Amino acid sequence: MTFNIQDHHYMELALELAAQAEAEGEVPVGAILVRDDKIIGQGWNRPIGHHDPTAHAEIVALRDAGRREENYRLPGSTLYVTLEPCPMCAGAIIHARVERVVYAARDPRGGAAGSVFDLLPSDLRFNHRVECEGGLLEMESGERLRQFFRLRRKNKE
Repeated sequence: MTFNIQDHHYMELALELAAQAEAEGEVPVGAILVRDDKIIGQGWNRPIGHHDPTAHAEIVALRDAGRREENYRLPGSTLYVTLEPCPMCAGAIIHARVERVVYAARDPRGGAAGSVFDLLPSDLRFNHRVECEGGLLEMESGERLRQFFRLRRKNKE
């Protein structure tokens, strides 16, 4: 896995969006969608606040990009997300024709990029392949998620 300076820059921005999610009481996940070195969509987890189980950071970013680009297809784009996409998000990424996904932390409970499921990129049953790389700023994202859930468990006691 080789990440370039732009990859680091956009993942840092996604981590800032994860902090926004956390500030709103949501699981701290952020996503940035980029094409031609321009941000075309962004989002952070919002399912609790929006009462919407589909309002994951990736879906919010895809919706934002679709509105801005006036197209539900987003070829040539790269999605930066602070947590490995789940199966729902992987399906949306494939249908949107995103070219590449770069994620930070792996999701050992529901990740769809190799941790639990292998939908991105290697499921040959789909008519679109997504290049996928994980582990960029994994420590930073993973620690933010662990702290969030530690605090959440402590508050429930």
